[in-house]
Amino acid sequence: MSESDRKVTRRQFLTYTLTGVGGFMAASMLMPMVRAALDPILKQEAGTDMVAVARISDITNDPKRFDFKIKQVDAWYKSDEPKSAWVYKNESGDIVALSPVCKHLGCTVNWNGDTAHPNQYFCPCHGGRYEKSGINIPNTPPLAPLDVYESMLKDGTLYLGKAKPHGGGK
Repeated sequence: MSESDRKVTRRQFLTYTLTGVGGFMAASMLMPMVRAALDPILKQEAGTDMVAVARISDITNDPKRFDFKIKQVDAWYKSDEPKSAWVYKNESGDIVALSPVCKHLGCTVNWNGDTAHPNQYFCPCHGGRYEKSGINIPNTPPLAPLDVYESMLKDGTLYLGKAKPHGGGK
């Protein structure tokens, strides 16, 4: 090869330079957008910790509604989300915490909300009914039992976590 074959022409130099600068500018503009799009996916999910809800001495055999708040993180937005639970002691003395969200269309159920059907959870939206244990009553709109909160007892206090599907509906 001769020396003239190795020389870069002015046109090639400008092409290489402009391509490199353009690529650098494009990468510097795209990287923040890619980072913003992938950051929520790459972050570890903030697990719902157990939240203190009630003193064990306040829990009776009849379901009682307790309101509490959990810390929630949606991407960069942090908030306190209000939650509720129907809490009672069953026949064996175990504490049961049920979600008040009806499994039909997401309305809120009430204990003893229907005088025609005492000692049941009642959904006023579409007439859904549940037994005290949270099991849906056959031939009513809900197709699944109420969700059950994870619970923990510590130092005389009831702590609740995430609501999980109830085992075995009718």
